[in-house]
Amino acid sequence: MISHRAKSLRPSATLAIAAKEKELRAQGLDIVGFGAGEPDFDTPIHVKKAAIDAILDGYTKYTPAAGSEELKDAIIAKFKKDNDIEYKRDEIIVTCGGKYALYSLFQSIFEEGDEVIIPTPYWVSYPAMVELAGATPVFVETHEEEDYQLTAEMLKKHITTKTKGIILNYPSNPSGSVYYLPNLEQIGKLAVENGIYLVSDEIYDKIVYDGYKHTSIASLGGPIKEMTIITHAVSKTYAMTGWRIGFAAGKKKIIQAMSNIQSQSTSNPASISQKAALAALTGPQDSIGVMVKEFEKRRDFFVAGLNSIEGVSCFNPKGAFYVFPSFKALGGRTYKGRRVASIAQWTEILLEDFHVAVVPGGEFGKEGYLRLSFATSMAVIEKGLERIKRAVEALD
Repeated sequence: MISHRAKSLRPSATLAIAAKEKELRAQGLDIVGFGAGEPDFDTPIHVKKAAIDAILDGYTKYTPAAGSEELKDAIIAKFKKDNDIEYKRDEIIVTCGGKYALYSLFQSIFEEGDEVIIPTPYWVSYPAMVELAGATPVFVETHEEEDYQLTAEMLKKHITTKTKGIILNYPSNPSGSVYYLPNLEQIGKLAVENGIYLVSDEIYDKIVYDGYKHTSIASLGGPIKEMTIITHAVSKTYAMTGWRIGFAAGKKKIIQAMSNIQSQSTSNPASISQKAALAALTGPQDSIGVMVKEFEKRRDFFVAGLNSIEGVSCFNPKGAFYVFPSFKALGGRTYKGRRVASIAQWTEILLEDFHVAVVPGGEFGKEGYLRLSFATSMAVIEKGLERIKRAVEALD
Protein backbone atom coordinates (compact mmCIF):
# COMPACT_ATOMS: atom_id res chain seq x y z
CA MET A 1 0.00 0.00 0.00
CA ILE A 2 1.14 3.55 -0.78
CA SER A 3 1.36 5.84 2.25
CA HIS A 4 -1.23 8.56 2.80
CA ARG A 5 1.65 11.05 2.72
CA ALA A 6 2.76 9.97 -0.74
CA LYS A 7 -0.77 9.67 -2.13
CA SER A 8 -1.57 13.26 -1.19
CA LEU A 9 1.35 14.63 -3.22
CA ARG A 10 1.28 15.77 -6.83
CA PRO A 11 4.48 15.95 -8.87
CA SER A 12 6.14 19.35 -9.30
CA ALA A 13 4.22 21.27 -11.98
CA THR A 14 7.35 22.92 -13.34
CA LEU A 15 9.11 19.57 -13.75
CA ALA A 16 5.97 18.04 -15.28
CA ILE A 17 5.80 20.80 -17.89
CA ALA A 18 9.49 20.30 -18.70
CA ALA A 19 8.90 16.56 -19.14
CA LYS A 20 5.92 17.15 -21.45
CA GLU A 21 7.98 19.64 -23.45
CA LYS A 22 10.76 17.07 -23.94
CA GLU A 23 8.23 14.41 -24.92
CA LEU A 24 6.74 16.62 -27.65
CA ARG A 25 10.19 17.58 -28.89
CA ALA A 26 11.03 13.88 -29.17
CA GLN A 27 8.02 13.59 -31.50
CA GLY A 28 9.66 16.14 -33.80
CA LEU A 29 7.59 19.17 -32.80
CA ASP A 30 9.15 22.63 -32.59
CA ILE A 31 8.32 23.55 -28.99
CA VAL A 32 9.14 26.95 -27.54
CA GLY A 33 9.92 26.22 -23.90
CA PHE A 34 9.34 28.85 -21.22
CA GLY A 35 8.96 26.37 -18.37
CA ALA A 36 12.54 25.80 -17.27
CA GLY A 37 13.71 27.35 -14.03
CA GLU A 38 17.40 27.20 -14.82
CA PRO A 39 19.88 29.49 -16.57
CA ASP A 40 20.63 28.61 -20.18
CA PHE A 41 24.25 29.69 -19.61
CA ASP A 42 26.95 27.09 -19.10
CA THR A 43 28.68 26.49 -15.79
CA PRO A 44 31.86 28.65 -15.69
CA ILE A 45 34.95 26.83 -16.98
CA HIS A 46 36.96 27.25 -13.76
CA VAL A 47 34.13 25.54 -11.86
CA LYS A 48 34.14 22.61 -14.29
CA LYS A 49 37.90 22.38 -14.02
CA ALA A 50 37.70 22.22 -10.23
CA ALA A 51 35.35 19.24 -10.52
CA ILE A 52 37.65 17.47 -12.99
CA ASP A 53 40.63 18.11 -10.73
CA ALA A 54 38.68 16.73 -7.77
CA ILE A 55 38.10 13.49 -9.66
CA LEU A 56 41.72 13.21 -10.81
CA ASP A 57 42.94 14.00 -7.28
CA GLY A 58 40.78 11.25 -5.81
CA TYR A 59 38.40 13.55 -3.97
CA THR A 60 35.67 10.96 -4.51
CA LYS A 61 34.97 9.71 -0.98
CA TYR A 62 32.48 10.70 1.69
CA THR A 63 32.72 14.15 3.21
CA PRO A 64 31.12 15.13 6.54
CA ALA A 65 27.35 14.72 6.19
CA ALA A 66 26.73 18.47 6.54
CA GLY A 67 29.40 19.40 3.98
CA SER A 68 33.13 20.00 3.91
CA GLU A 69 34.71 22.52 6.25
CA GLU A 70 36.33 24.44 3.38
CA LEU A 71 33.02 24.87 1.57
CA LYS A 72 31.34 26.00 4.79
CA ASP A 73 34.08 28.60 5.18
CA ALA A 74 33.45 29.84 1.63
CA ILE A 75 29.72 30.13 2.40
CA ILE A 76 30.50 32.04 5.60
CA ALA A 77 32.69 34.42 3.56
CA LYS A 78 29.89 34.85 1.00
CA PHE A 79 27.38 35.89 3.66
CA LYS A 80 29.88 38.29 5.23
CA LYS A 81 30.85 39.91 1.94
CA ASP A 82 27.45 40.02 0.23
CA ASN A 83 25.09 40.45 3.16
CA ASP A 84 27.22 41.65 6.10
CA ILE A 85 26.06 38.69 8.21
CA GLU A 86 28.43 36.63 10.34
CA TYR A 87 28.04 32.90 10.85
CA LYS A 88 30.13 30.11 12.35
CA ARG A 89 30.73 26.69 10.84
CA ASP A 90 28.15 25.03 13.09
CA GLU A 91 25.56 27.49 11.77
CA ILE A 92 26.03 26.35 8.15
CA ILE A 93 24.89 23.21 6.35
CA VAL A 94 25.64 22.17 2.75
CA THR A 95 22.77 20.21 1.21
CA CYS A 96 21.90 18.19 -1.87
CA GLY A 97 20.43 21.18 -3.70
CA GLY A 98 18.53 24.24 -2.50
CA LYS A 99 15.26 22.29 -2.48
CA TYR A 100 16.62 19.79 0.03
CA ALA A 101 17.81 22.64 2.26
CA LEU A 102 14.17 23.74 2.48
CA TYR A 103 12.85 20.19 2.91
CA SER A 104 15.20 19.28 5.75
CA LEU A 105 14.58 22.66 7.38
CA PHE A 106 10.81 22.18 7.33
CA GLN A 107 11.23 18.67 8.74
CA SER A 108 13.35 20.17 11.51
CA ILE A 109 11.16 23.06 12.68
CA PHE A 110 7.56 22.29 11.65
CA GLU A 111 5.21 19.58 12.84
CA GLU A 112 1.56 18.64 13.30
CA GLY A 113 -0.53 21.51 14.62
CA ASP A 114 1.78 24.22 13.27
CA GLU A 115 0.72 26.86 10.76
CA VAL A 116 3.13 28.30 8.22
CA ILE A 117 2.38 31.55 6.39
CA ILE A 118 3.14 31.50 2.66
CA PRO A 119 2.60 34.66 0.56
CA THR A 120 1.08 34.13 -2.86
CA PRO A 121 2.25 33.81 -5.52
CA TYR A 122 4.65 31.20 -4.16
CA TRP A 123 7.18 28.71 -5.47
CA VAL A 124 5.30 25.51 -6.24
CA SER A 125 7.00 23.28 -3.66
CA TYR A 126 6.51 25.35 -0.50
CA PRO A 127 2.97 24.15 0.35
CA ALA A 128 3.79 20.49 -0.37
CA MET A 129 6.90 20.61 1.80
CA VAL A 130 4.99 22.24 4.66
CA GLU A 131 2.33 19.53 4.45
CA LEU A 132 4.97 16.79 4.36
CA ALA A 133 6.16 18.12 7.72
CA GLY A 134 2.60 17.75 9.04
CA ALA A 135 1.99 21.50 9.24
CA THR A 136 -0.73 23.60 7.59
CA PRO A 137 0.01 26.23 4.92
CA VAL A 138 -1.74 29.57 5.46
CA PHE A 139 -1.80 31.71 2.33
CA VAL A 140 -1.57 35.51 2.30
CA GLU A 141 -2.40 37.02 -1.08
CA THR A 142 -0.13 39.76 -2.41
CA HIS A 143 -1.07 41.88 -5.40
CA GLU A 144 0.58 42.95 -8.63
CA GLU A 145 -0.75 46.51 -8.19
CA GLU A 146 1.25 46.74 -4.94
CA ASP A 147 4.42 45.19 -6.41
CA TYR A 148 3.59 41.92 -4.64
CA GLN A 149 4.67 43.42 -1.32
CA LEU A 150 4.07 41.49 1.88
CA THR A 151 3.57 43.80 4.86
CA ALA A 152 3.42 43.34 8.61
CA GLU A 153 -0.20 44.58 8.57
CA MET A 154 -1.14 41.82 6.13
CA LEU A 155 0.61 39.23 8.27
CA LYS A 156 -1.09 40.33 11.51
CA LYS A 157 -4.47 39.24 10.10
CA HIS A 158 -3.20 35.67 9.70
CA ILE A 159 -0.98 35.15 12.74
CA THR A 160 -2.43 32.84 15.40
CA THR A 161 -1.03 30.99 18.40
CA LYS A 162 -0.27 28.14 15.98
CA THR A 163 1.87 30.23 13.60
CA LYS A 164 5.37 28.74 13.56
CA GLY A 165 6.92 30.21 10.42
CA ILE A 166 6.72 32.73 7.60
CA ILE A 167 8.26 31.88 4.23
CA LEU A 168 9.89 34.73 2.32
CA ASN A 169 11.22 34.38 -1.22
CA TYR A 170 12.91 37.42 -2.73
CA PRO A 171 13.58 37.93 -5.55
CA SER A 172 10.50 35.85 -6.13
CA ASN A 173 9.86 32.80 -8.19
CA PRO A 174 7.43 33.25 -10.00
CA SER A 175 6.82 37.02 -10.04
CA GLY A 176 10.37 38.41 -9.92
CA SER A 177 9.24 40.85 -7.22
CA VAL A 178 11.50 41.99 -4.38
CA TYR A 179 10.71 43.16 -0.86
CA TYR A 180 11.29 46.79 0.02
CA LEU A 181 13.49 47.46 3.04
CA PRO A 182 10.83 49.11 5.27
CA ASN A 183 8.60 46.07 4.80
CA LEU A 184 11.43 43.67 5.61
CA GLU A 185 12.19 45.60 8.79
CA GLN A 186 8.57 45.50 9.93
CA ILE A 187 8.20 41.80 9.06
CA GLY A 188 11.37 41.03 11.01
CA LYS A 189 10.15 42.99 14.02
CA LEU A 190 6.78 41.21 13.93
CA ALA A 191 8.45 37.79 13.77
CA VAL A 192 10.65 38.59 16.78
CA GLU A 193 7.69 39.88 18.81
CA ASN A 194 5.70 36.71 18.13
CA GLY A 195 8.51 34.15 18.22
CA ILE A 196 7.95 33.11 14.59
CA TYR A 197 10.65 31.64 12.38
CA LEU A 198 11.50 33.45 9.15
CA VAL A 199 12.44 31.12 6.31
CA SER A 200 14.27 33.39 3.87
CA ASP A 201 14.78 31.75 0.46
CA GLU A 202 17.34 34.01 -1.23
CA ILE A 203 18.47 31.81 -4.11
CA TYR A 204 18.11 34.64 -6.68
CA ASP A 205 19.92 37.30 -4.61
CA LYS A 206 22.50 38.08 -7.33
CA ILE A 207 20.04 38.06 -10.23
CA VAL A 208 18.59 41.56 -9.86
CA TYR A 209 17.96 44.49 -12.20
CA ASP A 210 17.55 48.26 -12.40
CA GLY A 211 20.31 48.87 -9.85
CA TYR A 212 18.40 47.07 -7.10
CA LYS A 213 20.59 45.75 -4.25
CA HIS A 214 19.43 42.71 -2.34
CA THR A 215 19.15 43.01 1.45
CA SER A 216 18.85 39.83 3.50
CA ILE A 217 16.34 40.09 6.32
CA ALA A 218 18.88 38.32 8.56
CA SER A 219 21.13 41.38 8.29
CA LEU A 220 18.59 43.64 10.02
CA GLY A 221 19.79 43.10 13.59
CA GLY A 222 20.65 40.30 16.00
CA PRO A 223 17.11 39.44 17.17
CA ILE A 224 15.87 39.12 13.58
CA LYS A 225 18.89 37.02 12.61
CA GLU A 226 18.10 34.70 15.55
CA MET A 227 14.65 33.98 14.08
CA THR A 228 15.86 33.67 10.46
CA ILE A 229 17.09 30.67 8.51
CA ILE A 230 18.47 31.55 5.07
CA THR A 231 18.28 28.92 2.34
CA HIS A 232 20.36 29.29 -0.78
CA ALA A 233 22.24 27.42 -3.53
CA VAL A 234 24.84 27.81 -6.24
CA SER A 235 22.30 26.64 -8.83
CA LYS A 236 21.00 29.90 -10.30
CA THR A 237 23.89 32.32 -9.69
CA TYR A 238 26.52 30.07 -11.26
CA ALA A 239 24.35 28.07 -13.71
CA MET A 240 24.91 24.91 -11.66
CA THR A 241 21.41 23.44 -11.35
CA GLY A 242 22.52 19.88 -12.10
CA TRP A 243 25.39 19.95 -9.60
CA ARG A 244 22.88 19.85 -6.70
CA ILE A 245 24.56 22.00 -4.07
CA GLY A 246 22.44 24.07 -1.72
CA PHE A 247 23.14 25.50 1.69
CA ALA A 248 21.45 27.04 4.71
CA ALA A 249 22.46 29.31 7.57
CA GLY A 250 20.79 29.72 10.94
CA LYS A 251 20.90 28.96 14.64
CA LYS A 252 23.19 26.11 15.67
CA LYS A 253 20.40 23.93 17.07
CA ILE A 254 18.38 24.18 13.85
CA ILE A 255 21.36 23.48 11.60
CA GLN A 256 22.25 20.51 13.81
CA ALA A 257 18.72 19.13 13.45
CA MET A 258 18.95 19.54 9.67
CA SER A 259 22.33 17.81 9.70
CA ASN A 260 20.88 14.88 11.65
CA ILE A 261 18.09 14.49 9.10
CA GLN A 262 20.55 14.75 6.23
CA SER A 263 22.88 12.17 7.79
CA GLN A 264 19.98 9.69 7.94
CA SER A 265 18.63 10.44 4.45
CA THR A 266 20.92 11.67 1.69
CA SER A 267 24.18 11.77 3.69
CA ASN A 268 26.71 14.23 2.26
CA PRO A 269 26.26 16.15 -1.00
CA ALA A 270 28.49 14.83 -3.80
CA SER A 271 32.14 15.49 -2.94
CA ILE A 272 32.95 16.51 -6.51
CA SER A 273 30.06 18.98 -6.63
CA GLN A 274 31.26 20.47 -3.35
CA LYS A 275 34.68 21.18 -4.87
CA ALA A 276 32.93 22.78 -7.85
CA ALA A 277 30.80 24.93 -5.54
CA LEU A 278 33.91 25.98 -3.65
CA ALA A 279 35.47 27.18 -6.90
CA ALA A 280 32.25 29.00 -7.82
CA LEU A 281 32.11 30.91 -4.53
CA THR A 282 35.82 31.71 -4.25
CA GLY A 283 36.82 32.11 -7.90
CA PRO A 284 36.15 34.82 -10.52
CA GLN A 285 32.64 36.29 -10.32
CA ASP A 286 32.60 37.90 -13.78
CA SER A 287 30.16 35.36 -15.22
CA ILE A 288 27.38 36.64 -12.93
CA GLY A 289 27.47 40.16 -14.36
CA VAL A 290 27.53 38.85 -17.93
CA MET A 291 24.54 36.61 -17.27
CA VAL A 292 22.51 39.27 -15.43
CA LYS A 293 23.15 41.85 -18.16
CA GLU A 294 21.81 39.46 -20.78
CA PHE A 295 18.84 38.50 -18.60
CA GLU A 296 17.97 42.18 -18.18
CA LYS A 297 17.90 42.67 -21.97
CA ARG A 298 15.63 39.67 -22.36
CA ARG A 299 13.37 40.86 -19.55
CA ASP A 300 12.91 44.27 -21.17
CA PHE A 301 12.09 42.71 -24.53
CA PHE A 302 9.73 40.10 -23.05
CA VAL A 303 7.79 42.51 -20.83
CA ALA A 304 7.34 45.01 -23.67
CA GLY A 305 6.24 42.24 -26.02
CA LEU A 306 3.68 40.80 -23.62
CA ASN A 307 2.26 44.22 -22.77
CA SER A 308 1.78 44.89 -26.48
CA ILE A 309 -0.64 41.95 -26.78
CA GLU A 310 -4.25 43.01 -26.34
CA GLY A 311 -5.72 41.66 -23.10
CA VAL A 312 -2.34 40.78 -21.58
CA SER A 313 -0.56 42.78 -18.87
CA CYS A 314 2.85 42.00 -17.43
CA PHE A 315 4.52 43.06 -14.18
CA ASN A 316 8.11 44.25 -14.63
CA PRO A 317 10.28 41.97 -12.44
CA LYS A 318 13.23 43.36 -10.48
CA GLY A 319 14.90 39.98 -10.05
CA ALA A 320 15.06 36.26 -10.96
CA PHE A 321 14.45 35.27 -14.60
CA TYR A 322 10.69 34.94 -14.92
CA VAL A 323 7.84 37.07 -16.17
CA PHE A 324 4.41 36.54 -14.64
CA PRO A 325 1.86 38.07 -17.02
CA SER A 326 -1.86 38.31 -16.32
CA PHE A 327 -4.26 36.79 -18.82
CA LYS A 328 -7.32 37.48 -16.64
CA ALA A 329 -8.79 39.88 -19.18
CA LEU A 330 -9.15 36.97 -21.60
CA GLY A 331 -11.33 34.96 -19.21
CA GLY A 332 -14.54 33.54 -20.62
CA ARG A 333 -13.53 33.74 -24.27
CA THR A 334 -13.68 30.71 -26.54
CA TYR A 335 -11.23 28.82 -28.70
CA LYS A 336 -12.59 26.74 -31.59
CA GLY A 337 -16.03 26.86 -30.00
CA ARG A 338 -14.73 25.74 -26.59
CA ARG A 339 -14.96 28.11 -23.63
CA VAL A 340 -11.59 28.64 -21.99
CA ALA A 341 -12.68 28.41 -18.38
CA SER A 342 -9.30 28.31 -16.63
CA ILE A 343 -5.70 29.31 -17.04
CA ALA A 344 -4.79 25.61 -17.01
CA GLN A 345 -6.93 25.12 -20.14
CA TRP A 346 -5.22 28.11 -21.73
CA THR A 347 -1.85 26.50 -20.96
CA GLU A 348 -2.95 23.31 -22.72
CA ILE A 349 -4.05 25.27 -25.80
CA LEU A 350 -0.73 27.12 -25.93
CA LEU A 351 1.21 23.86 -25.72
CA GLU A 352 -0.87 21.59 -27.93
CA ASP A 353 -2.01 24.02 -30.63
CA PHE A 354 0.69 26.71 -30.62
CA HIS A 355 3.63 24.72 -29.24
CA VAL A 356 4.51 27.06 -26.38
CA ALA A 357 5.30 25.47 -23.00
CA VAL A 358 4.44 27.61 -19.95
CA VAL A 359 3.42 26.95 -16.34
CA PRO A 360 -0.09 27.99 -15.19
CA GLY A 361 -0.23 30.53 -12.38
CA GLY A 362 -2.60 28.37 -10.36
CA GLU A 363 0.36 26.16 -9.51
CA PHE A 364 1.88 29.22 -7.81
CA GLY A 365 -1.33 30.14 -6.02
CA LYS A 366 -2.35 32.84 -8.52
CA GLU A 367 -5.12 32.07 -11.01
CA GLY A 368 -5.24 34.01 -14.28
CA TYR A 369 -1.46 34.24 -14.63
CA LEU A 370 1.27 32.32 -16.43
CA ARG A 371 4.91 31.92 -15.45
CA LEU A 372 7.35 32.19 -18.35
CA SER A 373 11.10 31.84 -17.93
CA PHE A 374 13.41 34.09 -19.93
CA ALA A 375 16.37 31.83 -19.23
CA THR A 376 16.44 31.14 -22.95
CA SER A 377 17.67 32.92 -26.06
CA MET A 378 16.27 36.15 -27.47
CA ALA A 379 15.38 34.28 -30.67
CA VAL A 380 13.26 31.81 -28.68
CA ILE A 381 11.56 34.64 -26.76
CA GLU A 382 10.74 36.42 -30.03
CA LYS A 383 9.30 33.25 -31.56
CA GLY A 384 7.30 32.52 -28.40
CA LEU A 385 5.84 36.02 -28.25
CA GLU A 386 4.69 35.72 -31.85
CA ARG A 387 2.95 32.41 -31.08
CA ILE A 388 1.31 33.73 -27.92
CA LYS A 389 0.01 36.71 -29.88
CA ARG A 390 -1.43 34.39 -32.54
CA ALA A 391 -3.07 32.29 -29.82
CA VAL A 392 -4.70 35.34 -28.23
CA GLU A 393 -5.90 36.54 -31.63
CA ALA A 394 -7.45 33.11 -32.25
CA LEU A 395 -9.82 33.56 -29.29
CA ASP A 396 -13.43 34.54 -29.94
